[in-house]
Amino acid sequence: MSEDDKERTVELHYEGGVLKLPVFTGTEGERTIELKTLLGSTGMTTLDPGFGNTASCSSKITYIDGAAGILRYRGYPIEDLAVGATFLEVAYLVIYGELPESGQLKEFSDKLRENADIPADMGTLIDAMPRNGHPMSLLASAVNTLAAYYDDSVDPSDENQVELATIRLLAKLPTIAARIYRNSIGEKPIAPDDSLDYVENFIRMTFGDNAPTGNLGDLFNKAVGMLLVLHADHELNCSTATVRVVGSSQADIFASVASGVNALSGPSHGGANQAVLEMLEGIRDSGTSIEDFLERVKAREVRLMGFGHRVYKNFDPRSKEIKVLASQILDHDDNPDELFKLALKLEAAALADSYFTERKLYPNVDFYTGVIYRTMGFPNNMFTVLFALGRLPGWIAHYREQLHDPAFRIARPRQHYIGSAERRYPGQG
Repeated sequence: MSEDDKERTVELHYEGGVLKLPVFTGTEGERTIELKTLLGSTGMTTLDPGFGNTASCSSKITYIDGAAGILRYRGYPIEDLAVGATFLEVAYLVIYGELPESGQLKEFSDKLRENADIPADMGTLIDAMPRNGHPMSLLASAVNTLAAYYDDSVDPSDENQVELATIRLLAKLPTIAARIYRNSIGEKPIAPDDSLDYVENFIRMTFGDNAPTGNLGDLFNKAVGMLLVLHADHELNCSTATVRVVGSSQADIFASVASGVNALSGPSHGGANQAVLEMLEGIRDSGTSIEDFLERVKAREVRLMGFGHRVYKNFDPRSKEIKVLASQILDHDDNPDELFKLALKLEAAALADSYFTERKLYPNVDFYTGVIYRTMGFPNNMFTVLFALGRLPGWIAHYREQLHDPAFRIARPRQHYIGSAERRYPGQG
């Protein structure tokens, strides 16, 4: 906060008088009115359903300008990171604030390799969970369980414990996710291989000898790494806000991240890429032409999934590079998935139609993630698990940032009460 910030105010005129409220200016010029004194001074609160106009914290992690289609992690444009950085570089950047030097990256990577395995008893516990259960439910349960197995890293007031928990979460979540997938198809788990990098190891633990090889395998490895980078953080989305709210109670990082997994499991948040696949399957199974489907979209009979975004009112900056990679995968695949080809045809038809472009309905990152994951062999219900693997650095970064925020306090939103006025129980007055 600068001296200029302290001098800027807006006035709220209300029935009881006038209240001056300070205005703060962010790095990119965005302005925020602080309402901290509103209730105490006026007896009134604000009503903001969904918190769409409310900044609940100050953060240095991610900047988004939805109108301009800008997304930056710690100041770095997502377009640069998507093509130039590995997921571990981005995870380090998001969590620690700076890109790692070569020695720092090696140390970080080595720690993750050393901690990738899970206790045998925990593996038995995961194996005992219902194999037909949704992978996100199983993932949330497993993350919660980590606190029981690693009670030496659950104290949020101990920086060393928080750091140890950070490494354990990043290292073990791919192992857990791969085991959940292999259980679902009746295959034995594959232990981590410390000779492989982070993404390659996850793909091997998931698919084993069935993992794609050659040029196509290289493209798939690149695609998974890029998609994890694209999902690493997205400011205060529903799941990240949930992590902060739970963490504000001084809950440990495992419980807080598990709450983020649960929030992400909702179809309005993490399930968007699965919804794209279900839309494409519906087009294919019905025999409807793309042109007819788009006419039904215009008539508001059906929804065009994977287009438009609540935040971005222009192109989703995350979609540009992954679209290029999606096209490369299609070109190198000798037996491409029919839904993959259908998705690209649908995109081309929608972008050639002024109805969609005038409304700034462009493909978002979810439009491409599902078709790529499906082409790799992931079932629809694993898509959100992959989203969670990518979003993990952001959840961790926000949890850690909150712990050091001077304004840190337990989250406690207010409500606008519209229920019954006081009434007495019969016979009590």
